[in-house]
Amino acid sequence: MWVLFGAGVVGLGLFVLAVSGNFLNLFGRMPNLKTLENPRSELASEIYSADGVLLGKYFRENRTPVEFNELPQNLIDALIATEDVRFEQHSGIDLKSVSRAVVGVVTFNRNGGGSTLSQQVAKVLFKTRAEDLNNGSLNGNGKVGLLITKAKEWILAIRLERNYTKREILRMYLNTVEYGSNSFGINTAAKTFFNKKPLDLTNAEAATLVGIVNAPGRFSPINHPERSRKRRNWVLRQMAKSNYITDAQLAQDTAKAIVLHYSVENPTKGLAPYFRSEVAKSLVAWARETDHDLYADGLKIYTTIDSRMQTYAEKSVAEHLALQQKWFTQHWKGQLPWRDENGKVIPEFLNIAMRRTQRYRSLMNTYEGNRDSVNYYLRKKYKMQVFTWQGEKEMLMSPLDSLAYYKRYLRAGFMAMNPLNGQIKAWVGGPNYKFFKFDHVRQGKRQPGSTFKPIVYTAAIDQGYSPCYPRPDVATTFPAVAGRAPYTPKNFEGNFSGRVFTLRQALARSMNSITAWLVMKLTPETIAGYAKRMGIESPIDAVPAIGFGSSDVNIYELCGAYATFVNKGVWTSPTMVTRIEDKNGNVLREFVPRTREVLSEETAYVMTNMLQASTTEPGGTSTILHTGFKFPYEIGGKTGTTSNYSDAWFMGITPDLVCGMWVGGEDRSIHFRSGTYGQGARLALPLYGLFMQKVYKDKSIGISTAPFPKPAAPLGIELDCSKYYGGQRDTIPDAQKLNRRDPVDLSDEDI
Repeated sequence: MWVLFGAGVVGLGLFVLAVSGNFLNLFGRMPNLKTLENPRSELASEIYSADGVLLGKYFRENRTPVEFNELPQNLIDALIATEDVRFEQHSGIDLKSVSRAVVGVVTFNRNGGGSTLSQQVAKVLFKTRAEDLNNGSLNGNGKVGLLITKAKEWILAIRLERNYTKREILRMYLNTVEYGSNSFGINTAAKTFFNKKPLDLTNAEAATLVGIVNAPGRFSPINHPERSRKRRNWVLRQMAKSNYITDAQLAQDTAKAIVLHYSVENPTKGLAPYFRSEVAKSLVAWARETDHDLYADGLKIYTTIDSRMQTYAEKSVAEHLALQQKWFTQHWKGQLPWRDENGKVIPEFLNIAMRRTQRYRSLMNTYEGNRDSVNYYLRKKYKMQVFTWQGEKEMLMSPLDSLAYYKRYLRAGFMAMNPLNGQIKAWVGGPNYKFFKFDHVRQGKRQPGSTFKPIVYTAAIDQGYSPCYPRPDVATTFPAVAGRAPYTPKNFEGNFSGRVFTLRQALARSMNSITAWLVMKLTPETIAGYAKRMGIESPIDAVPAIGFGSSDVNIYELCGAYATFVNKGVWTSPTMVTRIEDKNGNVLREFVPRTREVLSEETAYVMTNMLQASTTEPGGTSTILHTGFKFPYEIGGKTGTTSNYSDAWFMGITPDLVCGMWVGGEDRSIHFRSGTYGQGARLALPLYGLFMQKVYKDKSIGISTAPFPKPAAPLGIELDCSKYYGGQRDTIPDAQKLNRRDPVDLSDEDI
């Protein structure tokens, strides 16, 4: 008997030794010692606002570790009582557990096996069931292969016990295991199921979570509440059996229902989801170059976002779009809104749009191009959750119905940045990230309309024109060139008054006639050059219509351009991230914005002053900011509207905040039919007013209410044009005297 036992022990020892050394490559490799000394599990990276608020996480496995002192005793008791009652006595292997494991392998008895907590940690941390550790000659041999894997876990468990304390192993376990619902580790699990920190868990809640880890799918309190309750009660009985709780506590806790506060963390929730998505894109190259994994390294990413401004921006976009959508729906009631330039319904609009979707491509692939099958499933109705401004709603819709439904929704983009340092303070890319993933701040590009005009006027001021320079409101015609027909831009109202206006007035009123004249005098090429200097990276076509925003740009780059005015002529790249730290708090990188001086301080200040005219001049397109919203502070702004009211824009500036916004349909063919609803002053500007109301009211933000700072050197150009106003020709100053450097040759008919 003893001889057989001794032989068995020796045989087992030799087997373990052979597995450890992968003798003749029969058993597959073991994790190396370096991996053992620094075991690694995937950790979620966290992204924070500038004021310290957790915005969200990046992860494949949502895991955020906690320290041992953040683990409650009732959780540890429940775990030991359930998974490894002799945890404090063994050194990684419990002989009784080994016996059960061997019997389990031989008999295929699911209840016959057993692992210590150390073995379970080894299994999860070192992925002992992974293919690259089980590629030996014997690994594929059923029961033998399983026994080999178990042997590896025994070896690793012993090594873990030699390298780590019992407390460290408990912490590893609770921070590593899966709890279901995309929650890994106790910190995430406690938040997901009970919206608590681990230390705040009750006995019953701790027992529920410990009960889940044995089989997350089987014991999920979400999918199998009764089974989960029974499993919890079994864990509580084990705790009582081990004298961790009294019989009275057992009776009290087992009688309780499981009360959940369930919420799964995902990218669609939390503040600034569009911004977080864009940050992830921007860090791809950095992560690749530095051998970091954004979704597994537990990085801490500190951004420029102000959580208060972000909250106000999201609320303002929702408030504004909900109202505009109500009017838009009434505007097109009973009619299809997708129209061509002549106002006629675009035939096959939905079918063409559907062919661009991933769903269509997937169906075509599944049914090998059989259009009858594809069309059947495109028209088949399903129950689905859809977005409404009153909350999600379940509706019966086909994919084509769903496409038509969402095409009718107005979209928006909003960005706010500090022009003095480039830091982005708020970013809203659309109505709702869950249902509208497309980002209209940086991803989306549309014609900016008249919000591009300040770049034209910047070129004019920089080339020597004065804000008080006079110009009659008359037509300017660009001659036909290379097959292009003559082009005569019209004013918004469609006519020309013949009255004389200063450049300051012309910009304030957004007059196309005078902008066209400046484009002709300065040349489209010159204006395109200024756009590039001021941070517009999108292609800009040097054509006569350049001054009216004929080339697509995005909010992101337009905010950077307007910030140049406020920042004394220095362009600063919009900045999203300030620094990145590793999981231990070591700084991996700090981000400094790019800057370049592109305008003189004088030109920048003159343009800032001219943009104020939009809010103060009679006839200015943005006077509602003072007359309607009652802002008593200096504000500059510019509205923008494109052909057929497809795009509505507004750009607003204050001494330390530049905001850009766009509102429109997903497709240019979807829009209001008149300027009453569709112009920038009506469809976009109120969004700015709503946002600034909230920002000014929140004194903790400390947004500046001071006047725009003037240049240190005296201005060499006159800004007060009021003495020339009144509409009388004889009150308009001599053009030559107001042309500082006389850059163009003016003829009599120019005045």
